[in-house]
Amino acid sequence: MAADLSSPSVPAGLARPHFIGIGGAGMSGIAKILTQRGARVRGSDARESVTAAALRGLGATVHIGHDAAHLAPDATCVVVSSAIRPDNPELAAAEERGVPVVHRSDALAALMDACRPLAVAGTHGKTTTTSMLAVALGSLGLDPSYAIGGDLDEPGSNAHNGRGEIFVAEADESDRSFHKYAPEVAVVLNVELDHHANYASMEEIYDSFVTFADRIRPGGVLVVSADHEGARELTRRVRERGRVRVRTYGEAADADVRVLDVTPHGLTSETTVLLDGEELTFAVFVPGRHYAHNAVAAVVAGSELGVPADELAKALGTYTGVRRRLQLKGEANSIQVIDSYAHHPTEMTADLEAVRGGAGDGRIIVLFQPHLFSRTQELATEMGESLALADASVVLDIYPAREDPIEGVTSALITDAARAAGADVRHAASGADGVELVAGMAAPGDLVLTMGAGDVTELGPGILARLPQQ
Repeated sequence: MAADLSSPSVPAGLARPHFIGIGGAGMSGIAKILTQRGARVRGSDARESVTAAALRGLGATVHIGHDAAHLAPDATCVVVSSAIRPDNPELAAAEERGVPVVHRSDALAALMDACRPLAVAGTHGKTTTTSMLAVALGSLGLDPSYAIGGDLDEPGSNAHNGRGEIFVAEADESDRSFHKYAPEVAVVLNVELDHHANYASMEEIYDSFVTFADRIRPGGVLVVSADHEGARELTRRVRERGRVRVRTYGEAADADVRVLDVTPHGLTSETTVLLDGEELTFAVFVPGRHYAHNAVAAVVAGSELGVPADELAKALGTYTGVRRRLQLKGEANSIQVIDSYAHHPTEMTADLEAVRGGAGDGRIIVLFQPHLFSRTQELATEMGESLALADASVVLDIYPAREDPIEGVTSALITDAARAAGADVRHAASGADGVELVAGMAAPGDLVLTMGAGDVTELGPGILARLPQQ
């Protein structure tokens, strides 16, 4: 089925790109693919990182810090994400010199243009599902290109320039950048209100996802969950427009592909689906019902590109997770420390329910870092209620990322809500304080979860180091 794309061209204007924020998950992946295609890639990032080092290893030039002098005289464009502020000195220099400024999504769309794109969207689960597809298709020898919002196993493994015709990409709805893509197959895992700085209502969210569905290539298909309320409403709207074929999956009785059973086995599960009149059972080597549903979405989407569903389902057995998605960081004194990227209440609840099955008789202790002031302002109560599913929690201060503080919005909103929901929760003013609290609370048999989209991911090793050794 595969056309050989062993010598894909560098898209026009991207021969000598300069990336501002090149170490970011999305930006670094595009930079990697361009480097592998032969572009002369340069860029800058706020701080040194293993990702920056990995890009240098591929031949890219990466500066640390932002300075107008970093922009090469012969740069053909400057690539930015929505996180880059207008006063960035490199962006200002590009505008002054007339160097074209290209959004990250436009660069990714250009890379996918000559391929058969499969774009994975949704409020939650994009990185996991995209990763599942990339790993499974690769294990079948199809060598897809891919761009993922997280590393599969090591720094820099978030992207690959493959020889096959399929390009799997994570499609980000947060800033509406997924409107730039024209996939042959699009996946929507769920639709919820998030990214409150960019979307004021669910109606705006629906409009945005409908626009994404309208971008599907003629003859293509939208694969969408039949179980999530928002996804069902999207399905209704897309089918009403009649522009694209829709195939649903899930446990709902009216799903086109029925999930018949998900049987947990510790931190793995066995999933059975009814697909095209045949029952198909396969193993998913990450915990939780939501990850099993992600795997089903991957099987359905891949089958729409002509990959035999049974082969793809079996190949999913080679997928063992992605960094920061319930990633085991280590174990000490019979205490497991796991890292979770969950930062929205739905994700938090799903991950806590998933690890509960693997904790046995032990307790679940969470070190949670809220992500963004705007998200906390809107969802603090729901975050607190999610934390009530843990046996004990420590909440850090809000990780601001690209945002400025909002008056009156602190992590106390979350701890208050958690206590109101019956949670055992306390606050830590710093990461170091949080590490000490959690390490002091944990006992043999417990499972510790570092949770959030910020730098809380860096605290797992510190917790392990402070736990008593056997």
